Amino acid sequence: MDYIEVIGFVAAVLTTAAFLPQVYKTWQTKDVSGVSLTMFITMFTGVILWLVYGLFINSLPMLVANTISAILIFTVIVLKIKHHKK
Repeated sequence: MDYIEVIGFVAAVLTTAAFLPQVYKTWQTKDVSGVSLTMFITMFTGVILWLVYGLFINSLPMLVANTISAILIFTVIVLKIKHHKK
């Protein structure tokens, strides 16, 4: 693994970990009032496209980061829909 891949993995860990506090807080409190469904759907779409791009260029850091990010973002979307007060 060369230094470019290491940089990619560090970036992947940091950007993916950024979603963890939101997922944890939303999961624990069930409070979705501050969650923007539009933003998370847009982000989810972008992450899926990055995942496809990572597949095409065969980039392991992109594949790992975007797979995990997609799962975390999708979790917040599901929680937003489930706990949204009508």
